[in-house]
Amino acid sequence: MTDTTNTTKTIGIIGGGQLGQMMAISAIYMGHNVIALDPDATCPASHVAEMIVAPYDDAAAIAELAARSDVLTYEFENVSADTLRPYADKIPQGLELLSISQNRIFEKAFLTKEAGVKVAPYQVIKSPSDLDQKLDLTKKHVLKTATGGYDGHGQVVIKSNDDIAAAHALAAEQDCVLEEFVDFLKEVSIVISGNGIDFSVFPVFENIHQNNILSKTIMPARISKYLAEEAEKMAVSIAKSLKLSGTLCVEMFVTANDILVNEIAPRPHNSGHVTIEACDFSQFDLHIRGVLAEKLPKVKVLSPAVMLQVLGQDLSAARHFTQENPSAHLHLYGKIEAKHNRKMGHVTILSDKYEDYKEF
Repeated sequence: MTDTTNTTKTIGIIGGGQLGQMMAISAIYMGHNVIALDPDATCPASHVAEMIVAPYDDAAAIAELAARSDVLTYEFENVSADTLRPYADKIPQGLELLSISQNRIFEKAFLTKEAGVKVAPYQVIKSPSDLDQKLDLTKKHVLKTATGGYDGHGQVVIKSNDDIAAAHALAAEQDCVLEEFVDFLKEVSIVISGNGIDFSVFPVFENIHQNNILSKTIMPARISKYLAEEAEKMAVSIAKSLKLSGTLCVEMFVTANDILVNEIAPRPHNSGHVTIEACDFSQFDLHIRGVLAEKLPKVKVLSPAVMLQVLGQDLSAARHFTQENPSAHLHLYGKIEAKHNRKMGHVTILSDKYEDYKEF
């Protein structure tokens, strides 16, 4: 492991959204330099970092970023692994993790066969006729595209013959994963950071969604000690299998007596924003330390907390809320246009009175 103590590094971030912005803030506070690549010159990271304005798959721009950076990292999983391949030695997160998280078929195989964690029963679907052969309509299923889906896109819930036409259309587009529908009680996530050797785990977060978009996170999750320990064990197993460098989020379903992994995100996660105020180190702090192969602290929780997502239609309500609740922490990402359902910021309240704080 390289010793980077007291050494200023230049960190290149592929993606300039709010995650890139908060990575950059942590890195800058630690004394490092940051360059972000994004096609939008006014993206959130532009407020805090030097910019290279270009598409994510622009080979010349990626080459420039790599040449000027000691370490490369990415803030989202939809960047081309092939474009980054010539610079793999500068990407501690690794291209394997990126490839796994970009394809649900690869992801399911990795989780079950290599990491040895539990997922919902699933089958790989190659075509509409393949779907017809494998689908059991006595059970409820979710059909998901292998690539490209997020926030509920690229999915069809199959409950009856009425849903077959939409499912056929999805299966005709690309390979898919057919999962048995999980009758879950809660959706939770756990964030873990690594430096390639050692790992530091954050508490389990409980997540509430509206229209498939995260709207509220509660820390710690209201689950049993046993299930919280199981979630941590699975996260550590995944991190060890990957020799994880940087921060990873594992999204899970809690059922009546079990916990199943849904998917992984190879980066800091929206639900982990709560760590900025509620823990002694944030998910972004440990991401930067991890990709620089520095020693990681064991995270301490300073307070239970609630995080409320601020979407484009919520800006006025969020500002009013923080004026009425001056102990609340408002984070706005600096996005120029407040579109409907666009993630514009978040509010964190250090409190265990979870029900007192409703989604905007």
